[in-house]
Amino acid sequence: MRTLLFITGNKGKFIEAKTLLGEFGIEVEQADLDIIEPQAETLEEVVEECAREALRIAERSFIIEDSGLFVNALNGFPGVYSSYVYRKIGCEGILKLLAGSADRSAYFMAVLAYGEPRGEIRIFTGRVDGTIATETRGKSGFGYDPLFIPLGSSLTFAEMGIEEKNKFSHRARALRTFASWFLKKHGEK
Repeated sequence: MRTLLFITGNKGKFIEAKTLLGEFGIEVEQADLDIIEPQAETLEEVVEECAREALRIAERSFIIEDSGLFVNALNGFPGVYSSYVYRKIGCEGILKLLAGSADRSAYFMAVLAYGEPRGEIRIFTGRVDGTIATETRGKSGFGYDPLFIPLGSSLTFAEMGIEEKNKFSHRARALRTFASWFLKKHGEK
């Protein structure tokens, strides 16, 4: 089994990635390296900058990921600032901002970078469209999971187990694309 570092301080992200990548025979170990997340206009810019910093620090191959919730009625807010906004106003704050709005459409985007010592950075993305619930629902997951209902389901991510969430999620889509590429590059399991 191949082992990669997953550079994240978010235990929920790590568990989702470990579960999904394990299906491909790829093992991940969590590494909470001291990488400062830059302020940038896009998730791609954030992840690329973090990956460049990780290349200077990490002595092994790694993945690093950033995600954002983009609410259409809020012109894509919180988007690239999702983590910061969540810490400041949480799910309830997003619900207040959407009060009275008929348009509850939104999407989650994940951008994942793979890097290896003395190698290039490769970028993979995943997106899931859905809607924002009218109230928080569910206890699983993290972040905006109690708000987001992916297309094709009536449940929020927080009402799903990891396996169910991984059938829909933006992160799972990016991880699957990465895993397929990785296995082609490094040979099947």
